[in-house]
Amino acid sequence: MVISMTGFGRSRITSASFSVNVEIKTVNHRFSEVNVRMPRHLLKVEDKIKKKVNEHLRRGRAEVYIMIEGEGAVTRKIQVDWKLLEDYYLFIKQARDKFNIEGEVILQDLLSRNEFLHIEEMDAGSEELESLVLRATEEAVLLCKQMRVTEGEELKKDMQFSLGQLDANIDKLTKYAPLAASAYRERLMKKIEELIQGQVDETRVLTEVAIFADKIDINEELTRLRSHIQQFKQTLDEVEPIGRKLDFLVQEMNREANTIGSKANDSSITKKVVEIKSLLEKLKEQVQNIE
Repeated sequence: MVISMTGFGRSRITSASFSVNVEIKTVNHRFSEVNVRMPRHLLKVEDKIKKKVNEHLRRGRAEVYIMIEGEGAVTRKIQVDWKLLEDYYLFIKQARDKFNIEGEVILQDLLSRNEFLHIEEMDAGSEELESLVLRATEEAVLLCKQMRVTEGEELKKDMQFSLGQLDANIDKLTKYAPLAASAYRERLMKKIEELIQGQVDETRVLTEVAIFADKIDINEELTRLRSHIQQFKQTLDEVEPIGRKLDFLVQEMNREANTIGSKANDSSITKKVVEIKSLLEKLKEQVQNIE
């Protein structure tokens, strides 16, 4: 089954105390990677969130954004370092007295220092909030997966069209290949006749042509190329993630196309090889985005 690695899903679940918003965006990636951005007090459920995402998305990079609204989501408390604050206050007074500095120590002098006090967010420890976050995450990831499946169906149609064009070009190569040796024989005969004025050793010519035909024989490469294309078509219907397998098959097809191009000594064959490599490059780009 062709599933794209590009998708997006959003979910919002509201209760009497909380409102949870979850957005998931996925892009292609060689492996499976889940990054979660959420309030710090939810860090304890990060592993559960990642597990929930991985249940539905097997490959790709997923960015998960979680936003919480509601007074019950978090409590805040002022933390004061009274000992440090007292030492600072005494230091100011001593410095004023020692250097005869006018002025009093005012409250603003103390509140302006972050070292003395800060606001700390405390986890409310709500099981309800954790449940809402996981439910919203699952809804968002299912919507994201549906988008990936829909895009995958379009990718499959496009790839099947390209595979059909590959088959057509291979059929033409199969017809051109025998003609290349015949054309070489005619060119060789013509050159020899020009050089030796009509006195041609037919046996020697046939031997040269046979050697040349063996060097440019591409039947084996065409057979393997057809086999890889057939495997590619069958893989498109497999249930498990197929992206890596398709990527390997495209590499093998490129290998065969390069070998055919290196053997080609005919403009018609060279032209078809260029078309085949262009189609394979397009397939490669599409495969990079398949789960």
